[in-house]
Amino acid sequence: MRITLLVFFILLNSLNVFSQGIIRGKVRNPVNNQPVAFANVIVLNTELGAISDENGLYEITDVPAGLYNVKASFVGFRPKTAFEIQVTLSRSVQLDFELQEEASELSEVVVSSEFSRSEETPLSVRKLNANEIERYPGGNRDISRVIQALPGVASTPSFRNDILIRGGAPNENKFFIDEIEVPVINHFATQGSSGGPVGILNVNLIKNVDLIAGGFPANRMDAMSSFFEFQLKEGRRDKMATQLTVGASELTLSNEGPIGEKTTYLLSARRSYLQGLFKLLDLPFLPTFNDFQLKTTTKLNDKTELTFLGVGAIDKFVLNQNLPDGESEEELENRLYLLDVLPIQNQWNYTTGMKLKRFRENGFWTFVLSRNMLNNYSEKYAGNDESSPDNLLFNYLSQESENKFRAENSIFKDGFTVKYGVNYEYSRYYIKNFDRSTLASSGEVINVESTTNYNLYGAFISASKNFYQERLLISGGIRMDGGDFAKTAKNPLNQVSPRVSFSYQLKPNLFATANAGIYYQKPSYTVLGYQENDGELINQLTDVRYIRNSQLITGIELLVPDKNRRFTAEVFYKKYSNYPSSVRNGISLANLGADFGVIGNEPVESNSQGRAYGLEVLAQQRLFNDFYGIAALTLVRSEFTNPNTEGFIPSSWDNRIIVSLTAGKRFGNNWEIGARWRYLGGTPYTPYDYEASSLISSWDLRNQPILDYSQINAVRLKGFHQMDLRLDKKYYFPKWSLNWYVDIQNAYNYQAEQPPLLVPVRDNSGNILVDPNDPSRYQLKYLQNPAGTILPTIGIIVDF
Repeated sequence: MRITLLVFFILLNSLNVFSQGIIRGKVRNPVNNQPVAFANVIVLNTELGAISDENGLYEITDVPAGLYNVKASFVGFRPKTAFEIQVTLSRSVQLDFELQEEASELSEVVVSSEFSRSEETPLSVRKLNANEIERYPGGNRDISRVIQALPGVASTPSFRNDILIRGGAPNENKFFIDEIEVPVINHFATQGSSGGPVGILNVNLIKNVDLIAGGFPANRMDAMSSFFEFQLKEGRRDKMATQLTVGASELTLSNEGPIGEKTTYLLSARRSYLQGLFKLLDLPFLPTFNDFQLKTTTKLNDKTELTFLGVGAIDKFVLNQNLPDGESEEELENRLYLLDVLPIQNQWNYTTGMKLKRFRENGFWTFVLSRNMLNNYSEKYAGNDESSPDNLLFNYLSQESENKFRAENSIFKDGFTVKYGVNYEYSRYYIKNFDRSTLASSGEVINVESTTNYNLYGAFISASKNFYQERLLISGGIRMDGGDFAKTAKNPLNQVSPRVSFSYQLKPNLFATANAGIYYQKPSYTVLGYQENDGELINQLTDVRYIRNSQLITGIELLVPDKNRRFTAEVFYKKYSNYPSSVRNGISLANLGADFGVIGNEPVESNSQGRAYGLEVLAQQRLFNDFYGIAALTLVRSEFTNPNTEGFIPSSWDNRIIVSLTAGKRFGNNWEIGARWRYLGGTPYTPYDYEASSLISSWDLRNQPILDYSQINAVRLKGFHQMDLRLDKKYYFPKWSLNWYVDIQNAYNYQAEQPPLLVPVRDNSGNILVDPNDPSRYQLKYLQNPAGTILPTIGIIVDF
């Protein structure tokens, strides 16, 4: 028996030694889709390589399993490096390259494009590839968490994925997948904002992601803090392949392959079992989510390519009213409070879209047609008692649906890059809202049902050109946007958005950069479609405006291509105007923060001002000598005005200091370890109004305390820090591969300070006690509400 086992392990090891991987793909010119023949494709730090044939095809054989950087180059073209390409024994790697032609043949000013500097956005762009996303410590394969390693990106210590860029709100970001806009990328998203506890996108399908935090290209619209450009992989052209991922909270199945000679597909489906896990942990809320993704790519001919995309999610959020034994008095009070305030929520969303790309000799047309929809339902009964309609506090249903078309023409000629295009959107907003808690103090009940439709339109033109032997790059553009949701917004001339960027090459790999621009974003549909009981669109009557944001950015960038390193430092200033503020509370919506539920479903006026400014520093080491790392420091101030206060006060996103340190090391036998440490300065918050909250008439209608808006963001939390660790081990076999990992979030179990809870005092039977000194009031008390717990995750990824 021992001899048999010994022989088995010898054979197993010999399979890993003698079986070899393959890298194959195509090299092409992205301007006209022509193949680049006789290009050199080499596996860096090895003797392996190949030359593309007349069709741009290449194949590198006998590649040992592992992680590599692969570089493609050809005379007259800018070289391109693909970082951290995972080679297995079970299937070949499909790796395509796009090489852009050089405008100059002067070698002393030609810069390696290892970090892919863009002419249109030469600054404020950060890139992550598939392996960086997958192995990120504490990310748990969630892209919304991974991008928190980048400069200027803040997050919250709570159970959410809110993305805060350079002091801006979560709803100031836009997401594009293969150039198709996808409004929602998180489960249980906050309507009128963004974020949520878990990302929708399956990282198995992502090729890379670009975060554009400033200097926005003119063909992107309706955002003020960032654009995320996700590029999905193209399905395999040779044969079908499958990946199975089992994590602590979900099961994911991915599949890809060819459909005939011209079409490939990617398909992913995920099912969570969080509800069962949370029930075992006796948590008061039980979430369940499902999501799917589909991409097909069809090469109609050498000059025409059609891409189809489908992304969707189904989310359910119910309450666990079982009270476990053994809880302390404080834990029980916290649980009862959460059960009193958390609603039942059902949400689903989807995006479908098609992109047609038509190439010609000096450029291409891009046509994008898409539709997306968000359905958001929530309800809450007093005491969670559904036996009587009189107990209903609120019942909310809304739907946002958008139909979008965009046409763009890209021209590359005589050293110029010129783009122009138009876009149109027809959207529908439906709301059915019964609410007797929000206006409880005035005795009013909200009871509305309405449908509103909107037309949005825009156009842009942009151009870029290198001067002084390619040392100076100037790019600029202008766009106009309009919408029929209010009088001022109808005229696109009221929303003219000019922008210009400069990049000057001080030394071969040292650049000085600058940008100035004005950007507009429409208010959320919850603001645009708000109606009171008389059926009037209140915010349309008050002429709600596009939110305006003026930005100035300057910085410096140093590239060290031979060591895969990049250093950047940028100073930014953002000025907001026309920001909506709440008529009820007299505060800017920027100071409402973000939580589960709905933001903006109320009367507003476009009279709030804001500003955000700061410094970002980044040091990025791509995989080199089996080491990688990212160090990012951000100093930021975010401030807004409110109608009921004087001057600027800190916004809900005013972290002030953000530090993120991420590093990893690969060892022999396919072991890898990584760590991330982050620190975020404490954000301000608004305390509760004890006197108003303790009134029995108010608490019985709201089941939660009332904020004291006369002290808007007057108290600041302590800073928050956390260490995340990850350990990976990979095994390669001829027919399949295995990767198991251990991911530990908050390894030293730091308890982050959160705003304290104001909860009622109860007797042993759970009844709320009346204040003996004032029978019109309940007895309330404050409870500490720390966030954070050590969270280990074990995952298994199988490729076959």
